[in-house]
Amino acid sequence: MKNLYSLYYKNLFLTNRLLGRLIGCAVFFVFRFFFTWLGVLPNLFFGALVLLLVLDCLMLYGTRNGIFARREAPERLSNGDNNELGVFIENFYAFNIRAGIIDEIPHQFQKRDIWFKTSLKPRQHKLINYLLKPLKRGEYEFGLIRVYVQSPLGLISRRYNFEETEVLPVYPSFLQMRQYELLAISNRLNELGIKKIRRLGNSMEFEQIKAYVPGDDYRTINWKASARHGSLMSNNYTDEKSQQVYCIIDKSRAMKMPFEGLSLMDYAINASLVLSNVTLLKEDKAGLITVSERIGAIVPAEKKPAHINKILEVLYKEKTRYLETNMELLYATTRRVIKQRSLVVFFTNYESLPALQRHLPFLKRIASFHLLLVVFFENTELKKVSQEPATDVEGIYIKTIAEKFAYDKKMMVKELTKHGIQSILTAPQNLTINTVNKYLELKARQRI
Repeated sequence: MKNLYSLYYKNLFLTNRLLGRLIGCAVFFVFRFFFTWLGVLPNLFFGALVLLLVLDCLMLYGTRNGIFARREAPERLSNGDNNELGVFIENFYAFNIRAGIIDEIPHQFQKRDIWFKTSLKPRQHKLINYLLKPLKRGEYEFGLIRVYVQSPLGLISRRYNFEETEVLPVYPSFLQMRQYELLAISNRLNELGIKKIRRLGNSMEFEQIKAYVPGDDYRTINWKASARHGSLMSNNYTDEKSQQVYCIIDKSRAMKMPFEGLSLMDYAINASLVLSNVTLLKEDKAGLITVSERIGAIVPAEKKPAHINKILEVLYKEKTRYLETNMELLYATTRRVIKQRSLVVFFTNYESLPALQRHLPFLKRIASFHLLLVVFFENTELKKVSQEPATDVEGIYIKTIAEKFAYDKKMMVKELTKHGIQSILTAPQNLTINTVNKYLELKARQRI
């Protein structure tokens, strides 16, 4: 409420300085009534104040358009990231001014104290930057830009309203995707926690026959080609390409749980976007399937450069549903859509061992045709509770229940491993790094 009151008083045209002087005049008049020896001093003081007030009005309102302001914003915002926006302001007055700026940001941010103060010399302009972090995908509507200007006298403020209303869409975390992309191009992914995996064996993807160079593996010598050319020739192999990687995102109520403002589904969407982009950088094919009680979006695996934009647009529109996942329908869809053996990354969440066991028969069927990677989440709040010391009987009870849930999560990993299914149990904030690490590990070990 304090911020609301402060903004209310900042919207007044009379400044605190003028209010103080008016109160001073009133005090002078009261004193004059009881102390006649003050004479005409209150009249002179009041007359001078009126002259200054008129002069201040002429200075501020004598120029039709004394300032200009506009919002500097990107075409779209990135979900879960700090997005930089700005307000550009320029002074057309012939004197120095002080300005207070209110940018009416969308109601989703629940902020009522966006108030910037600045000063400008004649013909000077400034760009005031600030950060916004959206926590939900969708459209965000920005309102007006309101600027309150004071002259050097500072008795009154003139308000300017700039019609800068606009609607910006909030997409899955494309800023995170670009960060991974730039570091992947410059071979600096280890700065984000991506591990370097030692490659086991040689890739069997044949590329070309080339002249043998001392130091090449003698086992790659092509004797038939060497006989035709009269010199040693060797086969050159490269990393296998065009392998299919499908991200399957569970949209059921299990993914509605929030963590630091973002839902688990939004974490899965951001990780899927990054993984798809890394897959395309590795010249593999990226695909997408979303599922709840029914199949949502299906994006067939491709490796065209513009394919990531198609995935981004599809992920932008996805919403959580409130029913259980239809695993039988998911299995039928994977058999129909995914024609060749692929890496299938299933983003979901299990809070109990019986919940996993209900899905396990269908997961085993999918794993019999593809390399299945099940990604689910640690309950970080319960983990904190289990690590805190218990001081009373109630604390012991709560800690025991929390440890039971944590133990069930570990048992889920063992249960999946027992049936030959790869798995990742991760905290939401580490989801992207752990998923990309696992993809690079499976690719290096030639498991796909």
